[in-house]
Amino acid sequence: MDYKEFKQAVIEAAKEAGLTEYELYYKVTSEISTEIHKEDVKSFSSSRNGGACFRCIENGKMGYAATEKYDEEEAKNIIIRAMDNALSIESDDEVVLYGEGDTYKQVTKKAETLPSADLLIEKAIACNKSTYEQDSRVIDATESGAFASTVSVSIYNSKGLDLNHEVSLSAVYTEAVIEENEDMLDAFDFQLGTMEEVDVNKVAKKAVEGAVEQIGAIKAASGKTRVVFSEEMMATMLSTFAEIFSAENAQKGLSLLQGKENTAVASEIVTIVDDPFYSDSTLQMPFDAEGVATYTKEIVKDGKLDTLLYNLKTAKKAGIKSTGNASKLTYSSSVSIRPYYFYIKPSSKTKEELFTIAGDGLYITDLQGMHAGANPTTGDFSLGASGFLIKDGKKESCVKGFTVAGNFYKLLHSIEAISNELEFILPRGLSSFGAPCVLVSELSIAG
Repeated sequence: MDYKEFKQAVIEAAKEAGLTEYELYYKVTSEISTEIHKEDVKSFSSSRNGGACFRCIENGKMGYAATEKYDEEEAKNIIIRAMDNALSIESDDEVVLYGEGDTYKQVTKKAETLPSADLLIEKAIACNKSTYEQDSRVIDATESGAFASTVSVSIYNSKGLDLNHEVSLSAVYTEAVIEENEDMLDAFDFQLGTMEEVDVNKVAKKAVEGAVEQIGAIKAASGKTRVVFSEEMMATMLSTFAEIFSAENAQKGLSLLQGKENTAVASEIVTIVDDPFYSDSTLQMPFDAEGVATYTKEIVKDGKLDTLLYNLKTAKKAGIKSTGNASKLTYSSSVSIRPYYFYIKPSSKTKEELFTIAGDGLYITDLQGMHAGANPTTGDFSLGASGFLIKDGKKESCVKGFTVAGNFYKLLHSIEAISNELEFILPRGLSSFGAPCVLVSELSIAG
């Protein structure tokens, strides 16, 4: 029995059980990846994982049950398990399933099919070979890789929803390692796109240049100074602290943005966008995990918090409409919240103009310890960092081995300038985070 047949069997079984409010959610992820050392395949994997989750409302409670097995017996059993689960729920939160009526925007680019294993490996080998060719100092610790995935999602419920969509993601990357005067220096770069589209030479060149730039690094002086974050590092900061914009976290007291809507939460030059239809991305999503239509929105506009990110449950609590940001990490996960393409809107200034405005300070191009050194609830962070000195408005010597500390909520208020180039880091799940360079008025540095 395939999923379509299983879905019909579940619908019939739900009717027989007397259920009037129920949902069947299906999510399957197919992945292929490889890692290359020199021109040898270090690892290769191919997988397909997923299943279906049945939710039903019984006596005002939402019951869950999940399965990867599709047959007549399981179609009945999954309903029994979900109904039993509803009986064990103690929460008094009001639950709801979403009904038909939304207009779903068309995506501008459909998902790509998975590349062949041969093509994936060929691209990864070509990337690694090109990395070695960039500089004679590249050593054997250098590795490259490639991956591709597709995610299929379907939602059917008793209120008229019957939705299907597929997204995809693929990339080539390299970790370049060079040796100079017995020091080993490394840098990472990647490029998203189909295996036919990616430019492995561009990826290799940028990674090697990033490693070479670190030669002759000096120590940073301790104290408070102006800081310019690179595009990738500001995007990394935004990714780390993105959960503060979740209404679920705010309502649980895990975000200081609770009750801050329509108030200033950042410098007036800061606008943060959440866009499910960004550019020509194959991760575009017309509906969320509850079937609510998605839309492009400015979360922070000119420094003011316009809205948090809501799913149906949190929106109900707040007495507003969902923003279409419901998420399920896997088919069996409970409903949570996620952004789509989440980024700080670029300005008109160049990176070099930010250096000029900074005068003297630091340009941070790498951060370490995000998991242990950042607290999204309080906003505090203390992170290992490296980058470059900014002196008299110019980028100068590389600096390594220092710590940058501050508070993300305060950092948003202290942004003085924003550059005109927007870059995204590797997606986290199906969420992508991007930023231009930003100049922050003051952060603490320990050299």
